[in-house]
Amino acid sequence: MRGSRPVTRLRTAATALALAAVFTPAALPASATATAPAGRPDPTGLELIGQEIFASGTEYRGTRVGGLSGLVRDPRTGRYLAVSDDRSSIDPARWYTLSIDLADGRLDEGDVRFRGVTTLRQPGGRPYPENGLDTEGIALLRDGRVVVTSEGDATALVDPFVGVFRRDGRRVASFPVPRSFRPTADASSGIRNNLALESAGTSPDGRWLFTATENALAQDGPAASEQAGSPSRLLRYDARTGRLDRTVVYETEPVAAPASPAGAFSTNGLVDVLPLGRDEVLAVERSFSTGAGNTIKVFRASLRGATDVTRVPSLAGHDGPVRAVRKELLLDLSTLGILLDNVEGIAWGPVLPDGRRSLVLVSDDNFSGTQFTQFLAFAVDEG
Repeated sequence: MRGSRPVTRLRTAATALALAAVFTPAALPASATATAPAGRPDPTGLELIGQEIFASGTEYRGTRVGGLSGLVRDPRTGRYLAVSDDRSSIDPARWYTLSIDLADGRLDEGDVRFRGVTTLRQPGGRPYPENGLDTEGIALLRDGRVVVTSEGDATALVDPFVGVFRRDGRRVASFPVPRSFRPTADASSGIRNNLALESAGTSPDGRWLFTATENALAQDGPAASEQAGSPSRLLRYDARTGRLDRTVVYETEPVAAPASPAGAFSTNGLVDVLPLGRDEVLAVERSFSTGAGNTIKVFRASLRGATDVTRVPSLAGHDGPVRAVRKELLLDLSTLGILLDNVEGIAWGPVLPDGRRSLVLVSDDNFSGTQFTQFLAFAVDEG
């Protein structure tokens, strides 16, 4: 979602050092609960088991529910956290706590209930100012702290971040984001606006944190078009130390359908990742074209054999070979025969009565009166 006021860069060396000091291996106890059902996930297919829709303008505790761009389930409580991408423009930047009842193996009306709302706060304790962040992805560390990613704002030169927050919403640490991601005044390098760190997810054992750009950095190549995809950067962090462990290329699909009228807005991007382990993720791509609507696809992607480009400042200017992640289509949601909104978040759900794992997806309604917040639940077939 785009805000209306420019804002200066929000970073200082002192703040960065203070946040980095919070990361120690001891902060992540080995006995902590992982963030997915027991056993390594091996999804081979998805079966839709229901949906619930909330109309645009729905309110909860004095806030407007909307912009839900990321989702994660806490297996210790069974509750979910859903982050809103409101840039503190409508209400303060926030995440919601909610419950999703899949006890009967279905998602029906009334199964999704909002249970709380938490304001995101800067390290000093103050809420974020308008346009000071653009929160998109959310994940849980093994010690229960919350990771929230922000796309930043390329036009206002606000840096993206991968922040660590206490459960009361206060930011206490950060994972390092490479300097090559920082936007520049001439737009020659760094993140593209609204196409930056859209995702977050931790591996089932809690060891690895993943995030990715929605499309290529400016120096890496073009944004997705009807003719070609875009080379996003997929980052893997060691969640015990906060260190960036590896960066690989994830090539998105081209825009799924032509815009109407020709030349109108269209996009496709990597909007969320759900790690299956150290080297595999489920990846959600969302394509939108004016006049055609949304196309949502879930891929299974493998990092094995992909080139580490952490130290490659520009993919477009790199002479050596770069091997991207391998991916295979798991589900094209267009085949479900239902109206799809702007799906941007994916999370594990509970084990279903028939013993299968479940997945839940959520849409970002962009706070638009013509859209809606959509929760979709799936049973996972495993090979």
